[in-house]
Amino acid sequence: MDVFRREDHEEEAELLKALGHPTRLWIVKQLADGEHCVCDFVNAVGVKFATVSQHLAVLKQAGILSDEKRGKSVFYRLADARAAGILECLEKGAE
Repeated sequence: MDVFRREDHEEEAELLKALGHPTRLWIVKQLADGEHCVCDFVNAVGVKFATVSQHLAVLKQAGILSDEKRGKSVFYRLADARAAGILECLEKGAE
């Protein structure tokens, strides 16, 4: 058995922590099919813009998403394919 070294697992733990909310999981699933405007998420989730923005900020801070401002709109896309892979594993495990 290897000796536990916390620093060896911090990045993965942060990724999993960022995914640890139903709304954020759903956002990542939507982005696995391509980029979306933040307004798309606000309309689909049915919560305030600020709430969606907070979820997106958590995912972006964890390195899962990247964004691009176009005019007044901000578009998000997956920056870390591991997140989509985790969701795929979860879905297969639920079958």
